[in-house]
Amino acid sequence: MTTGAQGITLRGSAELVADFFSFGINSILYQRGIYPPETFTRVNHYDMSLLVTTDATLKKYLSDVVSQLKEWLYECTVKKLVLVVTCLETKNVLERWQFDVECDKSAKGSSVPREKSIKSIQDEIRSVIRQLTATVTFLPLLETPCAFDLLVYTDKDLEVPDKWEESGPQMIDQSETVRLRSFTTSIHEVKSMVAYKVNS
Repeated sequence: MTTGAQGITLRGSAELVADFFSFGINSILYQRGIYPPETFTRVNHYDMSLLVTTDATLKKYLSDVVSQLKEWLYECTVKKLVLVVTCLETKNVLERWQFDVECDKSAKGSSVPREKSIKSIQDEIRSVIRQLTATVTFLPLLETPCAFDLLVYTDKDLEVPDKWEESGPQMIDQSETVRLRSFTTSIHEVKSMVAYKVNS
């Protein structure tokens, strides 16, 4: 981690937020049964037990996305990350997990670390991940095989890498939205929410 004991830098903040997305996405994919439970393994992180995928293709995909995200977070160009869950048969969007990212751009020109300890940031992240895990108590059961997509919203003038493609927002008709907890590194703030289809 590129952070001193006394605070947090922009690079350190970008790493922490990218790290959160990696564990958060894994957690949602596991909780919502998008991949079989036996393709996940337990790891200890943030002083808690978390599940991460062992599926080689998914691991590579997530690792590519997260390393690109880390760069964009460092450049303060990410606006939001959205994980969309769709029904494989109908292609209908069933859930939309949205993480809004706000970056204090004044951190870009400054090498002075912010006064916030890694521990307090990780405590906040832990409570967000606990809440992600708890959402299964109110989200409708996904009864059909599902796929997922990751959408990243960035500043308009950003050069997009070749392997990324433009996509529509993939909204849900007749949805309920639940706001979840947020956390801040004092440089990046991440607010989360989940929208899900209400069976009409």
